[in-house]
Amino acid sequence: MKVGVCGISCEVCPKMVKGTCPNGEQGCVPKQNPFCQISTCAFNSGVRLCFECAYFPCELTKTGPINYNYCSFLVGKSE
Repeated sequence: MKVGVCGISCEVCPKMVKGTCPNGEQGCVPKQNPFCQISTCAFNSGVRLCFECAYFPCELTKTGPINYNYCSFLVGKSE
């Protein structure tokens, strides 16, 4: 199973399902990508997945496909 930078399985990613993923069948990987701020951020932060970043979840996480409150819960930062 391919997992995108944001942590969602590529097989259920809305962009992949619609055939509009900027990376095609490869799925999202950390790289400079004018179409995906999350991919670019991971590249600039030197991480493969958002979950690996010390600042996760961040404001940019709110723009991704996974609920921000759930992301906070995953890393023990929920209220």
